[in-house]
Amino acid sequence: MQSDCIIVLTTVGSRELAENLAKGVIAERLAACVQIQRIESFYAWMDNIEHGSEHLLSIKTKATLFEDLSRFILQNHDYRIPEIVQIPIVKGSEPYLEWIKAATK
Repeated sequence: MQSDCIIVLTTVGSRELAENLAKGVIAERLAACVQIQRIESFYAWMDNIEHGSEHLLSIKTKATLFEDLSRFILQNHDYRIPEIVQIPIVKGSEPYLEWIKAATK
């Protein structure tokens, strides 16, 4: 049986914004945990190949909170088209998945 927990990915251009988003979604109980990693991104933008340093946020939450979390990210993000991608957690440690559910709305 598939879990009702998900991971939502988004990227931002600065460590400060990454930390602010992480703290904000946890404070609003839209996520139980956010991990931040520094990454290098290559992407197509306006007919060019772009490259830049970014911060990837891996946000652990419940599937039922995806829309609220997406709105929060959009309201607090500085990219014109931010990445907001949902990845289902198909299986996981039951105690960990229960903690995600308990730590969120």
